Amino acid sequence: MKKIYRLRKRRDFNYTYQKGKSLANQYLVLVYRRTGLPVTRAGFSVSKKFGKSVRRNRIRRQLREIYRRRIPSIKEGFDLIFVIRKDAGEVEFSKLEEAVDNLLKRAGLFKEMD
Repeated sequence: MKKIYRLRKRRDFNYTYQKGKSLANQYLVLVYRRTGLPVTRAGFSVSKKFGKSVRRNRIRRQLREIYRRRIPSIKEGFDLIFVIRKDAGEVEFSKLEEAVDNLLKRAGLFKEMD
């Protein structure tokens, strides 16, 4: 995923947590807010309670790939944070994809198809 699509700075994360809206399902929590930037940036948060670094980084890589595939169909001008819940550790990739799609759809972040 290119750098312009990543949420990287602590202050951006904190501001999104404070001012953003959140939605959740069994595997993920999505915190999002409008920014007015020409791109939508995404960040991924995995608690140390989730497991050791290998496990945390694996789920983060999977979510980054899921998000990367959806970049063209997501509206511009938002900051998104995906917070991974414990249940996401034992789930298949396809279930994670469904969870991400579910949250993005409920948040109204998909572009309207012509």
